[in-house]
Amino acid sequence: MHLSGSITALATPFTASGEVDFRAWERLLDAQLAGGSRALVVAGSTGEAATLDDGEYRRLIEAAVARVAGRVPLLAGTGQSGTAKTVAQTRLARDSGANLALVVTPPYVRPTQAGLVAHYRQVADEGGLPVVLYNVPGRTGGDLLPETVAQLCGHPNIVGIKEARGDEARWSALYPLRSPGFALLSGDDPTFLRAVRGGADGVISVASNVVPRAFARIFERLAAGDAAGAEAINARLQPLFDFLGAEPNPIPLKDLLRRLGVGDGLRLPLLPLSAALAGDAAAAERLCRGIESDLQ
Repeated sequence: MHLSGSITALATPFTASGEVDFRAWERLLDAQLAGGSRALVVAGSTGEAATLDDGEYRRLIEAAVARVAGRVPLLAGTGQSGTAKTVAQTRLARDSGANLALVVTPPYVRPTQAGLVAHYRQVADEGGLPVVLYNVPGRTGGDLLPETVAQLCGHPNIVGIKEARGDEARWSALYPLRSPGFALLSGDDPTFLRAVRGGADGVISVASNVVPRAFARIFERLAAGDAAGAEAINARLQPLFDFLGAEPNPIPLKDLLRRLGVGDGLRLPLLPLSAALAGDAAAAERLCRGIESDLQ
């Protein structure tokens, strides 16, 4: 299974009372499939996984498995601060029907690079799912370096990396590690197209929650050799990327999804979007509706 193209890190819709909104979840999944997303991430950081109990986590994956019915791969966020807990969460995801595990570097504990190698090898050996590494230093406090990735990418059960650092030096070090068994996936919406044009396989995106068709069309344009067409769509998306970064993810995204009729709020400690950004949110909603309509 070689991941590529537009992959969405799904938000988890909640009701006004704070329960998981499974009807909205199904609508979100349907919109992703209709829009052309190539794979979906359930219960990652964008999905507020830290606020889900094990029962909710299992039901969320099971509902996605039933709705998607094998049409695209499903990744589940399973990364925890401890290795044994990560293995257990990965097994829970496997038993719930997920196809792959998206495993973020252990938050807060900041292991050494040797510790990261040992951590990921144990999860890959014992978790029961193919593993996609996930590096997002701004959230975890640790950085999975390219030379460490080079030690891991040959493991038969480690099949890719989501790299959220967008700097060109990082990507230049990662491009040589790509292989048929190891996919390179950008985790940074504002710079993903540059990474893909440089040799990455795809993107795991936040913005594609609300503009799945736009992301799918970018990859279609690239496959057809129309780099200018891909760049033109990406340029239209830049104001959306700016808005989604205005407050910590997924606060702006959840406000935008609410405006688009999918879910109603977040769980503490995340609070709703600041009132000062309401005008920006309205503009982002108009942009999303316009882009998706134009690309139908």
